[in-house]
Amino acid sequence: MVNFGGEMAGYLTIARDGAAEIEEKRSRFLCTLTRVEHEADARAVIERLRKQHWDARHTCSAMRIQHSVIGPPPQPVERSNDDGEPAGTAGAPMLEVLRGAGVSDTVAVVTRWFGGTLLGAGGLVRAYSDAVRTALDEVGTLRRELVREYEIEAPYDAAGRLETDLRSSGVTVLGTTYGTAVTLRIGAPPAEEKRLEALVAELTAGASVLVPGTDQWVDVR
Repeated sequence: MVNFGGEMAGYLTIARDGAAEIEEKRSRFLCTLTRVEHEADARAVIERLRKQHWDARHTCSAMRIQHSVIGPPPQPVERSNDDGEPAGTAGAPMLEVLRGAGVSDTVAVVTRWFGGTLLGAGGLVRAYSDAVRTALDEVGTLRRELVREYEIEAPYDAAGRLETDLRSSGVTVLGTTYGTAVTLRIGAPPAEEKRLEALVAELTAGASVLVPGTDQWVDVR
């Protein structure tokens, strides 16, 4: 995406859904990470996994949800649940791992099958935290950025050079449409609109103008 020195609105989320399992003194801790956009979706994931793993002792969870509006990302919604483990030994440590990784739009569910040996508070905190860290390493992360789509119309004999100049200036060209003239679609952070207008005016000697479109969050891998 184009960046003329301004700060892009963005945040991290998981690159894909996935799971990873660790074992501690014969207790199994399966962490499932799922990308979600709403708290209700996260709670549905938790209930689905609770039913799927009906033979487990605990289904602990933590969620951070950011993606709710078009605009700069607000403070994320955060929830956690110990599901019968001693208070503060499961959900809160899981949430702290998500915070530390800077990951949002994610629900982490750790399913525990008890292995017969008590782990103590410290052991539980380590196990639940390590399960989430292991799953995060497995699925990876990506950045989401707020992008506004723009259109620029140019005559056929100037469109090719304009596209090349835009790309050389760091502007992302999303596509082209051919009609009576050529329409270039580009994407850039909304905060860069004024500077992008000036760039287009400079490159086309004022012959083309920037037409703003809709804002959208996009994944940047």
